[in-house]
Amino acid sequence: MNSFNRSRRDFLRIGSTIAFAPLALTSESFQPESNARDLFATQSTEKSKSLPHPIPSKLPRWRGFNLLEKFNGSNQPFREEDFQNISDLGFNFVRLPMDYRSWIINGNKREFNERTFEEIDQAIEFGQKYGIHIHINFHRAPGYTVATPPETPLVWNDEETLDVCKLHWKTFAKRYRSVSSDQLSFNLFNEPAGCTENEYFKVAKTLVDVIRQENPQRLISCDGIDWGTKPCFSFRELNVAQSTRGYSPMEVSHYGASWVNSKDFPEPRWPFTSFNGLLPSPNKRELSEGIRKPMIIKGPFPHNSKLRFRIGVVSQKAEIVVKFDNSEAFRRTFVPKGGKGEWKEDVFVEKYGVYQNRYDLELELDVPDETELIAIANTDGDWATITQLTISSGSQVAVSSGTIDWNAQSPTELKYADDLRRPAIIGGTVKDRQWLWDVNIKPWKVAEEKGIGVIVGEFGAHNVTPHRVVLSWIEDMLINWEKADWGWALWNFRGSFGVANSERKDVDYEDWRGLKLDRKLVSLLQQY
Repeated sequence: MNSFNRSRRDFLRIGSTIAFAPLALTSESFQPESNARDLFATQSTEKSKSLPHPIPSKLPRWRGFNLLEKFNGSNQPFREEDFQNISDLGFNFVRLPMDYRSWIINGNKREFNERTFEEIDQAIEFGQKYGIHIHINFHRAPGYTVATPPETPLVWNDEETLDVCKLHWKTFAKRYRSVSSDQLSFNLFNEPAGCTENEYFKVAKTLVDVIRQENPQRLISCDGIDWGTKPCFSFRELNVAQSTRGYSPMEVSHYGASWVNSKDFPEPRWPFTSFNGLLPSPNKRELSEGIRKPMIIKGPFPHNSKLRFRIGVVSQKAEIVVKFDNSEAFRRTFVPKGGKGEWKEDVFVEKYGVYQNRYDLELELDVPDETELIAIANTDGDWATITQLTISSGSQVAVSSGTIDWNAQSPTELKYADDLRRPAIIGGTVKDRQWLWDVNIKPWKVAEEKGIGVIVGEFGAHNVTPHRVVLSWIEDMLINWEKADWGWALWNFRGSFGVANSERKDVDYEDWRGLKLDRKLVSLLQQY
């Protein structure tokens, strides 16, 4: 234990007049912030003094990593060597996605563990020592998380839960009120979803007010709504920055990831062309009318053609209908359940209370000669996915892969073409650097024009995605972010998305300070 922690604990024993267990702090007795103010004021180094000055309307181009010592059930001390290594590699930003359960005692959300706070103090101290801005995030906040298990009740609509969340952010705000926003910022929630912007705004405003009662100058960032993908223009009046994500398309970033339903993802490529394989039923009225229409493949098709299509995932129920021109050729209802069936895997999604089973089932139909149009629809139920389409005639085969786009505004329209070097199913979306700009940058540039600073709080690819694909895709994102003048933080430093100890099977690692370093990825990040 270093002298920094000893002096803090000595202060708590001597200075407090309220009896409490040495490491158990209730909301009434927790008052260590006055000592924290003095200690942190002495910790600044020349490196920390050189950190850029942020304002909510325009953030610096911080570049760095997420560190996961207190992420989703973990409660380990932060490692000083991580901060030193990140700094020595030329980066100056660390986001700490943390789980509030790491600092409460025995499940009591109003009783706090001082030892955990001391470990967070250390992270801020390390940031000051090595010239790294610290971005504190409640990845699991009282009343909301994207992780498993979900939080109940939700903070968006429960006043008691909001009151607890206020207590937690007030505690952090008081403890670190003397630390400059050049060195420390707060990130309220991780990837809010399942709420309206108005509900999110109400909660965010309450928490921003609580924080700024302690330090009116504290830099605060709010993740965009819908898992960080969409900016919240109404937040402009809160004078906060906003954070977006760099995970699109999920077929590249989360290929092979066990915590998402990725088993129907095609093998990643970048760039690539794909069609939207989502087939929602007409009952999904929260989606645009266009995407609820049939998937279309235009002909003409060769003599003796066969259509093969692969059913990926079915949620709850789907009635799949195939028509050749106006003639119905196929109709089958798929109802996933637990246990054995024609699906490959039964998956019960507790959050929605339904089965979303992975079928990976290929179906084949003969296409009548002179057919001009094939339509594939889901006419009843919830939704299904088509992961692959094939049109074949003898040795001539045309194949196209399906991905999922919940935000599409129009139905999928494809065309069979045999006038190229080889037959092909053309159409869909070309996903490349320009697509990334149009989908992930443009909406947020509008937010910037309204006075909202932007940072990419998380990005990266799981270690199953081929390394060459990862490097190509990440470089396109980095080029875009440099053009947009945005900072970013890779998820993570050490781990399956990171530059160290990622356990990729297709990387020649460099032994560096006890780490298995992905030097190619590090060098790429250093360029931008």
